[in-house]
Amino acid sequence: MLDVQLYGLNPGPHHLTNLLFHIANTLLLFGLLHRTTGALGRSAFVAGLFAVHPLHVESVTWVAERKDVLSTLFAMLTLWAYVAFTRRPSLHRYLAVFLLFALGLMAKPMLVTLPFVMLLLDFWPLGRLAPALPASRPAPSRGRAIWVLVREKVPLLALTVVSSIVTFAVQRRGGSVMSLDAIPLGVRAANALVSYVAYTGKMLWPARLAVFYPYVRPLPGWWVAGASLGLLAVSVAVLWLGPRHPYLPVGWFWYVGTLVPVIGLVQVGSQPIADRYTYVPLIGLFIVVAWGVSDLAIRRPLGRVALPIAAGVVLLACAITARAQLQNWESSKALWEHALAVTTGNNVARNNLGNVLAKQGEFDDAIVQYSAALRIKPDYAFAHNNLGRVLANQGRISEAIEHYSAALRIEPDYADAHNNLGIVLAGQGKLDEAIAHYSRALRAKPDFADAHNNLGIALAKAGRADEAIHEFLEAVRIKPDYPEAHNNLGVVLVSKGRVGEAISQYSEALRLKPDYREARRSLEELTSGTTSPRNPQ
Repeated sequence: MLDVQLYGLNPGPHHLTNLLFHIANTLLLFGLLHRTTGALGRSAFVAGLFAVHPLHVESVTWVAERKDVLSTLFAMLTLWAYVAFTRRPSLHRYLAVFLLFALGLMAKPMLVTLPFVMLLLDFWPLGRLAPALPASRPAPSRGRAIWVLVREKVPLLALTVVSSIVTFAVQRRGGSVMSLDAIPLGVRAANALVSYVAYTGKMLWPARLAVFYPYVRPLPGWWVAGASLGLLAVSVAVLWLGPRHPYLPVGWFWYVGTLVPVIGLVQVGSQPIADRYTYVPLIGLFIVVAWGVSDLAIRRPLGRVALPIAAGVVLLACAITARAQLQNWESSKALWEHALAVTTGNNVARNNLGNVLAKQGEFDDAIVQYSAALRIKPDYAFAHNNLGRVLANQGRISEAIEHYSAALRIEPDYADAHNNLGIVLAGQGKLDEAIAHYSRALRAKPDFADAHNNLGIALAKAGRADEAIHEFLEAVRIKPDYPEAHNNLGVVLVSKGRVGEAISQYSEALRLKPDYREARRSLEELTSGTTSPRNPQ
């Protein structure tokens, strides 16, 4: 579940950090374009669009997307270093490019396409495909010139390959990569084609933006056909116009190329598109708009006068729309309610709104949202688990067990569902079954501190104190600031006669949670010599 705030109205240090990175990215982008093209007004317009476009609200406002603004900072610094290298090539300048690129990949692997961007910049505005040569030296063929530029970037491409392999392996191990059974390749390819057009449409008319967009299945055939023909037509057109207007292929293929890692062919997560994915790619379209409109305007008698006015109106409209979009980020509740208002069939938004309502104690409304999510997607394990948790809190244990069991039929290694089912079974006195589910949760998620603590409680109640001590120790090792686990460890240590160690654990529980009455009472009894038998809780 998201828990975010609007940095504009309720600023905090994390949100302001994102904003400062965004401002730095805007200034670096302006400086890069102005330095390489000399076009002050057009460079400023691109930077202005980048700064205030509503599609960028998500990357700046959402604290979890720090990686977007940070990686882009390194991307801009990399391109600055690359421009410096192209003007005065040297090993130390190339090493600066390599190091900054590596740091950018560490921040967010989406930057794997940055060497491709450098090749585009070689074409325009750097003009490295036709370098100035002494009259005595013959000009190299275009093919040879391209090969020289590609070969120059081989170390960067090697870094890209390594980063891609590592990222894919980590995401797959973490369960984030969707299998082809869940989303077939044909569906992914169709969604990718439509997404290119959708992002372009959102850039031109940024309305009905949401934090999460559900898959549309099946995509209408005419959408896919139209998107395919449109992308092909634009690509052919910019290549044809490229010799006279080189910014067209550079801007268009910047957009197309930098979106490739997140276009959905390798599906990470369940969202088909996301506004935050456009943070870097839209720079390409902004370049096309800025230079293209300027070229058209200067051919008109009043173009030079109207152009800056029109640019100001566009930037003002974007700023107003972005401000309105920020209102949706005032709270998690507002965020998910807005997502439901502008999308259909959004089971994720229903589930996450249910989480918000449950956290606020509005359990009946939460049940409504979870049930709605399950009507949209009956095999939605997260909603089954969350609905089970709320039902258990209301004392509807048999219904809770049904939903936990349903979640586990869908996702047999769902650690949270095993842990939650273990809790209700332990509450019914079914300790052996509870222990089995806690153990399954820990096999799926070994660093699950709550499951270690719950397993320790069950083992202690079953008379297996030594095993319980081991589980409590694991819980506090994984999560040292876990007062309940420290208290429970103290209880079991007392039962084993290890009073000094128990005092230490009770004291730590109280240090972490000064109003922890159970730990205080246990410590006072222990130090006064009037200890009574207790069970971990």
